[in-house]
Amino acid sequence: MINKKGFSSIFLCFLFVVSCSSDKEEPISNTTLAIELDGRDSVLGNVIACAASNEDPSVVSIFLYPRENVSNIGFYETGSVEVDENDFSQYTKGDSELIDVFNGYLLKYEVSSVDEKWVIVSFEEDGKIHLSNPIRLKQNNKPTEYLPQKVTIENMGNMPIFSWQDGVFDDSVIYFQVISDENGELLSGTYTIEQMFQYYKLENVVLNITLETPPLLESGQPYNFSLLAVSEDNWVNLFVETEFMLN
Repeated sequence: MINKKGFSSIFLCFLFVVSCSSDKEEPISNTTLAIELDGRDSVLGNVIACAASNEDPSVVSIFLYPRENVSNIGFYETGSVEVDENDFSQYTKGDSELIDVFNGYLLKYEVSSVDEKWVIVSFEEDGKIHLSNPIRLKQNNKPTEYLPQKVTIENMGNMPIFSWQDGVFDDSVIYFQVISDENGELLSGTYTIEQMFQYYKLENVVLNITLETPPLLESGQPYNFSLLAVSEDNWVNLFVETEFMLN
């Protein structure tokens, strides 16, 4: 579970030129996560991941940020939400294909799920299994809100300021922002507690997944701003995507 004092367990998100090994997914098994972890070194809360509903409420997107050189990416799911989300014996391996987001900087699963449940994302790194915090799917009770024009953009030369408000749901505790170019290449990926981010100033950034210092934005060039407002249990309350161009 994420909180305002620890943000590395979020996904965000978001969200990139990241190289993963070719064996991204493990064979599907009916064994539980508890059995998979038995005798293995594991690291809890060390995978950035979150989930959002789509226009079709029976399909949920599970997003993750794959660090360099991780392998055996997968996810585990419970049968319902009426279980202890920290009991790994309740989780079995999910079955879905990985899809690139922002040209592979992020990855996602598209999961058909009528019932709400808990999900944990995992991958292997340096001989250990790393797990996300439990993600609470809420596609029925709190479907993700999609608002294309929810962002105010203040033109400050080549360092614009983006600000926004919550939508219907006001329990978001962290915000993931992505600025990308017209080809979908991620330029910056950042998290803030505040409902504001200035490109590319990091004073209020609590987690930065940008691999390199991004280029200055150019006037007359089209860009995209994407925002995910994430609750404490890693559910995306609000998704905003808007195009912009500097004068």
